[in-house]
Amino acid sequence: MRITILGSGTSCGVPQIGCTCEVCTSTDPKDKRLRCSALVEVDGANILIDCGPDFRQQMLGIDFKPLDAVLITHEHYDHVGGLDDLRPYSVFGGVSVYAEKFCMDHLMERIPYCFTPPEKRYPGVPALDLMEIEPHKPLVVKGVTIMPIRVMHAKLPIVGFRIGNFAYITDMKTIPDSELPMLEGVEYLIVNGLRHKEHPSHQTIEEAIAFARQLGVKEAWLIHMSHHIRRHQQEEASLPAGIHLAYDGEVINF
Repeated sequence: MRITILGSGTSCGVPQIGCTCEVCTSTDPKDKRLRCSALVEVDGANILIDCGPDFRQQMLGIDFKPLDAVLITHEHYDHVGGLDDLRPYSVFGGVSVYAEKFCMDHLMERIPYCFTPPEKRYPGVPALDLMEIEPHKPLVVKGVTIMPIRVMHAKLPIVGFRIGNFAYITDMKTIPDSELPMLEGVEYLIVNGLRHKEHPSHQTIEEAIAFARQLGVKEAWLIHMSHHIRRHQQEEASLPAGIHLAYDGEVINF
């Protein structure tokens, strides 16, 4: 499995517009964080997780080939704002976008022109095929089994995804105890850690580390980070063994 971190930042991105803090003014490329997204390549399947407003920029340096699935964790703009930029991928045919019903409804309200029947579709708009998912009901993409898992973004139910011994979870604050068996055996984890200070809808870095320890994973990478942490080099050096600060463009193989 090969995972490319397309974006590791929170909703405002880093640097944040107008901010002059030491992280936002850093010249270290690892302190530049686009909105969260990842590309998973496994057993011949090319799977995108979330498609935020930085999608076009993120994909310019990636080999151009079909996306077999776009998995959406939830409908917030920083996770779906780039769906219109899937236009070029329509040359390969319709792009399958997997989301929960609640999320699908929001997408159809916001960008209805992307989901019109082919005979009524305006020339040039992306050809997107919405596919409904539910937690605990696996979906199969090119022979790869993907399990949606329920997590809570404050009071908003959203989903994370498990693929084999790997799980991707973002924007989580809590997870129901009933979901933990769905993550048994996960060895590699990408999970959100916003900052050190408590936040009502996102895990802190400390909470993310505790969650990784609870699952007993071999390695974990933190994503969805704001500028309210130290610079990458300092923050990475303070993390316990097996916990890493993800960065944009990072390629993870296991």
